[in-house]
Amino acid sequence: MKLKKLETDRLQVVLRQDDVDFSAGVTAIVGPNGCGKSNIVDAIRWVLGEHAPSYLRSKALEDVIFAGSDAAGPLGMAEVSLTFENDDGNAPPGYESYAEIAITRRTSRRRERVFHQQVPCRLKDIAELFLDTGAGARGYAIIAQGRWARSSTPGRTRCA
Repeated sequence: MKLKKLETDRLQVVLRQDDVDFSAGVTAIVGPNGCGKSNIVDAIRWVLGEHAPSYLRSKALEDVIFAGSDAAGPLGMAEVSLTFENDDGNAPPGYESYAEIAITRRTSRRRERVFHQQVPCRLKDIAELFLDTGAGARGYAIIAQGRWARSSTPGRTRCA
């Protein structure tokens, strides 16, 4: 399975809907300060089932919803969708026949919903889907800014 697309709508500090297409060969997201790299990591972690607000740079899970700005008022809902392509049929058991696997997490100030292939499901179902893949809310496949330095050993980070 390969990450194909990330769609965010009204998440944290971003009012507009954003789509990020991950073409073949994308292994990292880099850019200048303030361009949204951490927002992408937060969105991926959140849709994969993260519960701890501190991992999402928030004080409460409700903070993932756009809180408003000088130009726009606060909103009542946030949504993130991740689409994985499964061209090689290497998906976990039960999902091998899907060409694409889409998961969506939507929250409002009163209710949260999770979808798999546009069908309501539990966060536990999403966690089980990515079990033993390295992906997941706290999987090794997602390294946020500042965490690389803590996980790397000095001298081993240089290129040969």
